[in-house]
Amino acid sequence: MLRKMVEKDRKRLKRKVHIRKGLSGTADRPRMTVTRSNRALSIQIIDDAQGHTLASASTLEKDLKAIKTTVEGAAQLGEVIGKRLLEKNIKTVVFDRNGYLYHGRIKALADGARKAGIQF
Repeated sequence: MLRKMVEKDRKRLKRKVHIRKGLSGTADRPRMTVTRSNRALSIQIIDDAQGHTLASASTLEKDLKAIKTTVEGAAQLGEVIGKRLLEKNIKTVVFDRNGYLYHGRIKALADGARKAGIQF
């Protein structure tokens, strides 16, 4: 069991490095990165040129604790981050899936952000 988990993590990190080589966030088009675990989902909007986090949302926040880490919860979290970005006049982002496969919670999160008006 442990060996299988180590192999899954190694493959994800390899995908992450391969993806990040071509992605970079700017002030005009920041990078939207996703972190997923069994317990929580988090999103950060990062300007890589300055090295600053412009916005974030997580299921660990006090007012977002009711959002579960399911596909439906990921879609709700995507809408929350979309609204926060629109308040800061950010309409386009570069989506960094952080090595996770683009389906399930990751896809639902991206679709939720699109529904709120964010373009990838």
